[in-house]
Amino acid sequence: MGQSPPTSFYNNILLLSIIVTILMLMPQYSHATLSTNSRWIVNEEGQRVKLSCVNWVSHLEVMVAEGLSKQPIDTISKSITNMGFNCVRLTWPLFLFTNDSLSSLSVRQSFNNLGLVESIAGLQVNNPSILDLSLLQAYQAVVSGLGNNNVMVILDNHISKPGWCCSNFDGNGFFGDQYFNPDLWVQGLTKVATTFINVTNVVGMSLRNELRGPKQNVNDWYRYMQKGAEAVHAANPDVLVILSGLNFDKDLSFLRQRPINLTFSGKLVFEIHRYSFTDGKSWETGNANQVCGQVLNDMMSRGGFLLDQGYPLFVSEFGADQRGTNVNDNRYFNCFLGLAAELDFDWALWTLVGSYYLREGVVGLNEVYGVMDWNWCDIRNSSFLKRISAIRSPFQGPGYNESRSHKLIFHPMTGLCVRRISFFQPLELGPCSESDAWDYTPTKSLTLTGTYFCLQADKSGQPAKLGIMCTNSNSKWQAISDSKMHLSSKLQDGTSLCLDVDSKNALFTNPCKCLSKDKTCDPESQWFKIIDSTRQQNSTKSFFQSKQIVQFLGNTFSYIL
Repeated sequence: MGQSPPTSFYNNILLLSIIVTILMLMPQYSHATLSTNSRWIVNEEGQRVKLSCVNWVSHLEVMVAEGLSKQPIDTISKSITNMGFNCVRLTWPLFLFTNDSLSSLSVRQSFNNLGLVESIAGLQVNNPSILDLSLLQAYQAVVSGLGNNNVMVILDNHISKPGWCCSNFDGNGFFGDQYFNPDLWVQGLTKVATTFINVTNVVGMSLRNELRGPKQNVNDWYRYMQKGAEAVHAANPDVLVILSGLNFDKDLSFLRQRPINLTFSGKLVFEIHRYSFTDGKSWETGNANQVCGQVLNDMMSRGGFLLDQGYPLFVSEFGADQRGTNVNDNRYFNCFLGLAAELDFDWALWTLVGSYYLREGVVGLNEVYGVMDWNWCDIRNSSFLKRISAIRSPFQGPGYNESRSHKLIFHPMTGLCVRRISFFQPLELGPCSESDAWDYTPTKSLTLTGTYFCLQADKSGQPAKLGIMCTNSNSKWQAISDSKMHLSSKLQDGTSLCLDVDSKNALFTNPCKCLSKDKTCDPESQWFKIIDSTRQQNSTKSFFQSKQIVQFLGNTFSYIL
């Protein structure tokens, strides 16, 4: 008889079986390499992938992703997916990857150095495994936790010296500033790109947040952004390379006449930012229609034009006070959401953060722009998340040609679209995925796709209706006002009415609001956008219900006679 295998053999077999079991239990991911196809971001199969991201702050003095003293990484990651986001723009300070004395600090040491003893106690409860990791390892652990929940990551170099961003004179604004050495920046970008080269949920790198300050100029933008882009692509050719503009990332207009010159293609994305405070208090103190028109024109001339030039545009920061009491933010957001639906661009909401460990000297500062509450336990404003749900999925793009091109009638105040329940119930607002497809004809009629039925105004204060007499003035709908978001029709007597909604989301027609220079008026209920879509619509009712059609036609001709 042969000899029995040694004990070490069985131990090795046992260890191998454990490893295999662990690997089988780990989530399996498809490689998430993304590229660009004209203005779209696409996967390896050529299908559009729309970035619907949220910003997660990790660039402040502690240099640890916010919230980890409140909730485990996995819990936060699951909350992100449960809220409908597919991506995180995860910020990082340059010195974390270029200053060994910082990057080698343990998480515990970083919090201790700032006197954040209570946060250490929270980390011990919620994320004990990272307390004695280096700051760099902790950052990697967050990326890994997001990957375990199939969340894509954009790595955003937010600032050089850790701290709150941004001002014109913080020394972090532009190449050559006190804390912004261009060579060190390229070195840091290269290190980050190399560090995450085989991490498949890292799909892009944003080279620098909000370039600004007195030193900013176009020539240095081209010189250094091209250098940074080439360095990232050379180190990690899989990731998207995302470039920001000047003036706090609201201006890319210089690209209209002078394209950037890179040795690679299929990876370049541009990013812009826009908030209500970008325009001061204009939304609160001005006429909302006029301000909206001015802001939309400004956004198109400074960045939106890039979509027509065949580049993806990533609006990597926008947001609003989640409490809903900020008039400036509320008016801005209605206007912005209309543009987001119309252009169908990629985006990242500011911010995930419910509260900060330490921000600008304040411990535990409450972030009113955050989708999480102060404790990171609950959603701060669920109705806000419902509003933005319509823009999470693509309306069009490669791989989404499920039907011929049609229109949706989008209502930014609610984030819903116009749909029909039956002939004899008023048109109403509902989820855009369940709304009806419309055609907007050259004669300005809005007709239900595949039918002869069109949207009509009847009387002031009465429901908007469907009819088959589509040549009259009350069947013509013009986008009017400076905002171009009022849909106006004229009755036979010449009275102009605008599409409106009531408190139950039923469609009515009422006198058009806020067309004068009135600064106190709020037109939000009457703002609509006619947007393009090629998605299959899941209407709640089949239009051709014979009994309803017979009754409808009978009523129509009885009225005519």
